[in-house]
Amino acid sequence: MIRTGIGYDSHRFAPGGPLTLGGIRIESDVHLHGHSDGDVIAHAVTDAILGAAALGDIGEMFADTDAANKNRDSIEMLALANAKLRNAGFSVAQVDVVVIAETPKIAPHRDAMRARIGGALDIDVREVSIKGKTNEGMGFIGRGEGIACMATATIIR
Repeated sequence: MIRTGIGYDSHRFAPGGPLTLGGIRIESDVHLHGHSDGDVIAHAVTDAILGAAALGDIGEMFADTDAANKNRDSIEMLALANAKLRNAGFSVAQVDVVVIAETPKIAPHRDAMRARIGGALDIDVREVSIKGKTNEGMGFIGRGEGIACMATATIIR
């Protein structure tokens, strides 16, 4: 059985860095505001794998009302969601991610991000695609107020 899930996340920038994205700390004068570390890539991939297996979503697993999730490492959250997926009899075959941001540029960090996401999912880095796109100056992303991310995940039983 092959199934596909879609994930989305967005966070606004807040003063003070560094920025955590794809499990990588990027030197910056801003970070992504969130209850956890705000890693939009890890959050979107988490929702994609959970959705593919109809196992709920990231907010259900890691409520922002739970103090234990304050400043939590989103790669750890992704690994825990992957364990839930495996317990349900599925495994991740591939993920495809698009990050929509004016800054930072994704290309210089892509390989490190792919390795962190692949490690959390127990899949080969060749099965993790991460792309960066700008929003051409439009909307909250174009104004440099935050970042959005979309992800798809293919899982198999």
